[in-house]
Amino acid sequence: MDDEEELSTEESVFVMPGDFVGTTEEFKAGAGTYVNVADIHSLNTGYVKVDRKSRTISIIPQTSIPPEIKEGDIVIGSVVNMRDSVALVEIGAIKGKGEREFQTNGAAAIHVSNVKDSYVKNLGYEFSLSDVVKAKVINTQNMRLSTDEKSLGVMKAYCSRCHSPMVKDNKKLKCPECGRTETRKISADYGTGIV
Repeated sequence: MDDEEELSTEESVFVMPGDFVGTTEEFKAGAGTYVNVADIHSLNTGYVKVDRKSRTISIIPQTSIPPEIKEGDIVIGSVVNMRDSVALVEIGAIKGKGEREFQTNGAAAIHVSNVKDSYVKNLGYEFSLSDVVKAKVINTQNMRLSTDEKSLGVMKAYCSRCHSPMVKDNKKLKCPECGRTETRKISADYGTGIV
């Protein structure tokens, strides 16, 4: 059997994450693999690919990998808790990464110092429970977010009295149901639905 036949046979081997695919004595671990002791295992679901010239074994993924939150990503979420100096946000989506589910470890935090580029006396004037916010990830280890750019902030707010969606009225928000006026750190695209 020549090299081409062997290559096509190995590429027809379908593997799942964690499956054994070779040893470090035979191959170098390539894309989609990891080494445990001297064994090479699959990181992805897909087909085994062997490059005989470079003696590298890799996996050609057959499924898309769930998106991962990275520093600099723009995320959309809902304010789930408010404290004196922190708004906690449950992240619901990552801009530009489709609607695929992703893993988070609890709520992310917008610290009072990351709300806007000027002094914030009371965080309650910037965010409220259930507000939908657009924020930038500034630290993935502690899941810290920032809204200090013009395009970031509250995208949709609800009246703290009657819970109706609020409409933008100059630089404030007004409830069309009860007439209450409130302030928020408003995103430049408030109420448009544009992420």
